[in-house]
Order: sequence, then C-alpha cells, then structure tokens
Amino acid sequence: MIRPPLRPLSDKEKDALIAEQADLLRQQGAMIEELVRRLNDLERRGGKTRKASKNSHQPPSSDGPGKPNRPGGGAKKPRPSRPGVSRRLADDPDRIERVYASECRHCHADVSRLSQHIRCRYDHIELPPIRPVVTRVELMGGRCGCGRRFRAAPPASMPTGSPFGPGIRSLVTYLHHSHHVSFERLSRVMGELFGLKISEGGLTNIFKGLEGKMATACEAIAAQLRTARVVASDETTTRVSGVTQWQWSFTSDKAVLHKIAPSRAKSVPQEVMAGHYPDVWISDRYAGQQELAKNHQVCLAHVLRDVQYAIDRGDMVFAPKIRDHLRWCIRVGHRSGDLKDGTLRAYAAKADDKLDTILAIPTAHPAGASLKKQIKAWRTKFFVFMTDPRVPPTNNVSEREIRPSVIFRKVTNGFRSQWGADIHAGYRSITGTARLRGLMPYAAIRVLVDGNFTVA
Repeated sequence: MIRPPLRPLSDKEKDALIAEQADLLRQQGAMIEELVRRLNDLERRGGKTRKASKNSHQPPSSDGPGKPNRPGGGAKKPRPSRPGVSRRLADDPDRIERVYASECRHCHADVSRLSQHIRCRYDHIELPPIRPVVTRVELMGGRCGCGRRFRAAPPASMPTGSPFGPGIRSLVTYLHHSHHVSFERLSRVMGELFGLKISEGGLTNIFKGLEGKMATACEAIAAQLRTARVVASDETTTRVSGVTQWQWSFTSDKAVLHKIAPSRAKSVPQEVMAGHYPDVWISDRYAGQQELAKNHQVCLAHVLRDVQYAIDRGDMVFAPKIRDHLRWCIRVGHRSGDLKDGTLRAYAAKADDKLDTILAIPTAHPAGASLKKQIKAWRTKFFVFMTDPRVPPTNNVSEREIRPSVIFRKVTNGFRSQWGADIHAGYRSITGTARLRGLMPYAAIRVLVDGNFTVA
C-alpha cells in the first residue's frame, strides 16, 4: 500500500489516490490467484519441476500447455452449405476449342448430324513450354571503294555486349531483390525452369549493368522527395562486406527513397533532403531523425511498446491508462480524413487535456515513473496528426517499406560489395515509388531496363 503524501490534498488528488489504491488491490488479488493456481499445479505434479526448453532439450514450441482435444473424439462440426463458387472464365481466351457430341450417352444413338448448342463451358489453363528465344544477329559488311572496311550497325533493340535481353535482365533482378533468390539458386532456376544457362558472374554483370539507370532514377526520386510536405523515415541495420551499415528509407505521398550508408547520424537524412524542410516529419524517437521539419510526429506504435513494457514489469495503474488513451487517439487518427477541421481541433484539445489528467496520477512503480518521464519529454510530438489529416498517428508506412529489406538481409546475410548494396537500395526506391502509382515491381523494373522510367 502506498503512503499518501504528508500535505493537504485537493479533491482531484484524493480521487486519483483512491483510484490508484483500488487498482493496486485488484492487482494484488490477481497475483494471489495466480500464485494459488501455480501452487495447485505443483501439488498435482507432486512438487516436480516441469521440463521446458530452458532446462531441457525440448523445443520452445513444447513450453505451452498444448492444444486441447476437440470434444467428440475429433469429429469436425459439419460446415453449413453455401452456394458453389467456380473460377471466373477468362475474358479473352487465346483459342476456343469446340467439341461436338458424336453419340447420346444414354441410348448411344448417333447425334453427330443433329443441331447442337453450348451446354457447358470451362477454361483449361496451361503454360507453354518455356524456352529462351535466341536470335542470331549477323552484321554484314565489306570493303568500300575508298579502301576501308565497313559494317552494318547493330539493331537498337539487340545491341552488342551482353547477350541477355531486357526481359531476362528484368526477371533476374526481380527474382533476386523481390523474392530474395540467391545468385546460386537464381542460376539454377534459370537453367532448370527456363533452360537458360547464366553463371553467377553473368548475373553479376546484369546487375552492374543497371547501375547507371538506377542512379539516374534515384536522383529523380530524391528530387521528388525534396518537394514533399510530409516525410516519414526509418532505418535498420544491414551488412556490407562484413561491416554493419544502415539502410534508411524516406517516404512521401509521391516518392520512396532508400539509401544504404555507413552512418546512422542525422547527417544522412540532411544530405538526402539537401536543405529541404518539410512541414511534418514522421519517425520513431531516435535522435538522428529529430528536428528535420517544422513539426514532428513520433510513432505512437513505438510509444505503445514502451507502455506495454511498463505493464509487463508490473505497473498496473499509470501505464494501462496511457495505453487506452493512445489507442483512442490512434482510432481518431485513422478516420481523420472523414472529419472536419473543427472536429479535429476539438479532439486534439480533448486528447491533450486527458493526457494532463493521466500525468497527474501519482506513480509508485519504478516502471511507471520511468514511462511518465518519457511521455513528459515527448508529449509535444504526440498529437500533430490530430490537427493535420495528412499525418498518420504511426510510422507504419516506413515499417512496411523497409520490411522486405529486413527479410532480404536475413535470407542473404547482407551484401558482399558496396555496389551490390547500392543496387538493392535503388531497386527498393524504384519499386516503392512505382507502387505509389499502381505499378507492380516487375513492371517497374522492366520500364527501367527499357529506359522509360519516370517519377512524375
């Protein structure tokens, strides 16, 4: 039980203290019930300690109580009937094959000369044999009357150099960076599935050949990003040549830019923005992403994780109230586009007043006191989204944008060279920006390979 302060209390402080005492009593009652349950379990097992993954060779999946058997000996409850659904027929089939009946399946009479109409139709779908199309280009030439040799120019669509066309280059780039297929497996896929032999060195040459086009495209994306009024950012670690670096993502409503840099400092976003100062910056509370815009919205999802940590440590008075309040604010933010400006301002004032009330609650638990200190330091950056419909309450857009690269890192263990890291950052920038315009990754890379990629 917490001893009240040795000074006269206001009615508001008395009510808060009584509510806190009631919450503590409920918490202690729940702890007593849990201890009694554990004691009963030990008595049923004869006081023996249960083996788990932490004290035996058993896997972590066996730590839980396990799924109970379904009542009735495993018999499933019959599913209610529902109307059948079949695959929709293709709008433009490649060919139509009409099959006429030759005899009646009931009396076996000849019906081949009778009038027949469509009684059933369905699609049969199959892939054709996959094989590369090889075009031998022969450049003719001879000797001119001037005594010098001449030769025809190569076709623009089939230049000299790499024998692989834009379709192959787009496909291997897409498989490697979107589906995380390693060089070795990618070489096998091309050979076993497409009948095309490409060595790992050949794949390397294909990727390096895209460096120039990707750099030009990323410059255009960065220029578009520097016109944005709202920018969200995030960063994660990656490995380049055995050294830890950081992959940054910068997202606006029209552009997505990834950059892999050896530094996690604020100088990286400052270099990317090149002096541009947006209206709002959205990020977590890392110092390297602060003071980059006129206003800053911190990710409330990250704050909720800290709140949950305080609850897990035992604070059942202050942290749960903060959790419930922030969840309410996030729900308001998700429908801010449908609310009027006056309504948003009223919600913002209500959110701020409610936070003042919660912060006035005395905190006895160390985890709650630490959480309160953090919230007081960051509260001015909590509710920017409640007065600006362009701003989301969380940084989920950056989390989603950087997640594929995290999977790529876990599958491939990073990059063996800096140019490989730059190619991946360029790929993620181009496909992320194209997705904002409704273009899928493979189509975006094919446009880039063909030399037609634009940001606008």
